[in-house]
Amino acid sequence: MPEPQAETQHFNKNWQQQLAEAFNNIEDLCHYLHLSPNDLPVSITAVEQFPLRVPLSFAACIEKGNPHDPLLRQVLPISDELLDYPGFSNDPVGDLASAAQTGVLHKYQGRVLFINTGSCAINCRYCFRRNFPYIDLQLSKQNEDDAIQYIQNDASISEVILSGGDPLLLSDSRLARLIQQLDSIKHLKRIRIHSRLPIVLPARITNEFISTLTQSAKQIVIVTHCNHANEISDRVIASCKSLKTAGITLFNQAVLLKDVNDNAEALCELSEQLFNHGIIPYYLHLLDKAAGTGHFEVSETEALALIRQVQAALPGYMVPKLVKEQAGARSKQNVL
Repeated sequence: MPEPQAETQHFNKNWQQQLAEAFNNIEDLCHYLHLSPNDLPVSITAVEQFPLRVPLSFAACIEKGNPHDPLLRQVLPISDELLDYPGFSNDPVGDLASAAQTGVLHKYQGRVLFINTGSCAINCRYCFRRNFPYIDLQLSKQNEDDAIQYIQNDASISEVILSGGDPLLLSDSRLARLIQQLDSIKHLKRIRIHSRLPIVLPARITNEFISTLTQSAKQIVIVTHCNHANEISDRVIASCKSLKTAGITLFNQAVLLKDVNDNAEALCELSEQLFNHGIIPYYLHLLDKAAGTGHFEVSETEALALIRQVQAALPGYMVPKLVKEQAGARSKQNVL
């Protein structure tokens, strides 16, 4: 268990070193959180199917001694992941059918998505791509040029979305090269980056990274993934302030998760905290039905009731759109 001095030393390290020191076994994580694995419904089989990975910067936001902490629930492998739920599958949003070529998903009009990597800084147990065949379909350095050419050949594409895994696990040099290539495409207007790292590993937001973004000729949008206000630490606030100061547009998308944020108070506090720190609440997703995630599901009826409570409590600009993704649909589907 890291002592206060050890934690300070950890957070003085660069983001790659912090990532390398992430928790990757249940015993160490539980020990740090003053919990006993014997008192929790943990599952080694669940870890074997989808590994545990939790950076200390995220673990430090979890309340010690609380087995029901909403952040812990997002990352702790439990036996419920082994249950079969009707309608849950390995490809719940139809990614495989929309693969235009290796590393490129062309699902919606005017936008393409790059699967830049299969790795994440944190393994969220509700992940909709937890069963995705990244080995076959992620965008490697070797086929990056083909992906750029795909966009070049289609003048209807105005936006590229960097995704994964988490695209911010790419090095600054790799990101700079990719952004420079995208800058050369005249009909491309925006580069959107979907990342959990500003929230779970804020040390990733370095001056070098920000410089890479600000040198782009395209409009840069970053969509953070934050599900609960307790994830927004002082380090997260500082990283997001750096991005905002540099002129980067910040949105957030959250997933509605049972026993994490499935109450109006938690959702309102999340929106308030995001907006207070320059991030626009953008989407609140119904759970994508990936195998192993059924225990997180909140029904559409419950979700509608919750978002109406949020609407009644907050100004409209703080209320995220309640949406779901449907395989084969031409856009995300508004639930309300």
